[in-house]
Amino acid sequence: MRLEDLDYFLAVARAGHVGRAADGMGISQPALTKGIRRLEEALQLQLFVRTPKGMELTMPGKVFYQRSLQARRDLDDALREAGDLHRGSIGLVRVGVTPLLVDPVFNGACVDLMAQRPAAKINVTVSLNDALIPALRQGQLDFSISSLHDSAAPAEFDRIPLFRDSLFVAARAGHPLFDRAKIRFDHLIGFGWMLPGLQVASRRWLETRFEQRGAAPPEIVIESNSSVSSLVSVLHGTDLLTVISEITLRSEAGKGLSAVPLEDVTWHREIGIMTRRGGYLSPLAQRFIEILRERAAKRAAR
Repeated sequence: MRLEDLDYFLAVARAGHVGRAADGMGISQPALTKGIRRLEEALQLQLFVRTPKGMELTMPGKVFYQRSLQARRDLDDALREAGDLHRGSIGLVRVGVTPLLVDPVFNGACVDLMAQRPAAKINVTVSLNDALIPALRQGQLDFSISSLHDSAAPAEFDRIPLFRDSLFVAARAGHPLFDRAKIRFDHLIGFGWMLPGLQVASRRWLETRFEQRGAAPPEIVIESNSSVSSLVSVLHGTDLLTVISEITLRSEAGKGLSAVPLEDVTWHREIGIMTRRGGYLSPLAQRFIEILRERAAKRAAR
């Protein structure tokens, strides 16, 4: 069995389509199809059935996909570990970080790492958890820096808490909500919202709060695939509500915004590091994590 054929299989299984998989790998569709056929012949199994929507795994194909995905990750880890042993502590560390945590958490730790390991290379992916978690699962990241919440951290991940943070419903300081002597949950109903996509935990958390109260879901006027901090000027000029971190509210980006004093829509959470359980962490990645923990300890001591 050729390793490249296994990679072709994994690409088609992920994409569900030969054309998209071939484009993603930068090869021709006939070459990819030929590799899949070689693999099926070697295994004496039919791995896919063609449907109007693309390629669907057979039952044996689904089992083989799960097993081979883990085997491919393990092989990648072994290759990286061997390379690290050859190079010593020099290498590449791949980090995922949510936009909220780039400046207050990642940037300073990155500077410290570069000072200590001048030859180190760092690949950083800035995205929300809905993109970081699949990348971590697939072995494309060594670790991620993000919020740690139960739905995003199943048993396949290890979690390293760094510090506590809170999410609030927030609006511009002159918002009509703040004219009330006491704000209740039902006062939120009727206003438009700026929120991330449904795959992001904060959005699901808020909609669950509305559902628990028997209310219709929030009316989404602006849906973003980034953090609210890049769109705060929209909040200043409208009566939209949003969900925002305590970190952002205390930063320059949070000026002119106020949290709605309502515990029902306040989420106390942990910020930290997630790694793939059992995955290989290079000495460089381990040192980066140590730096993040050291800086978090200093932050807590202030």
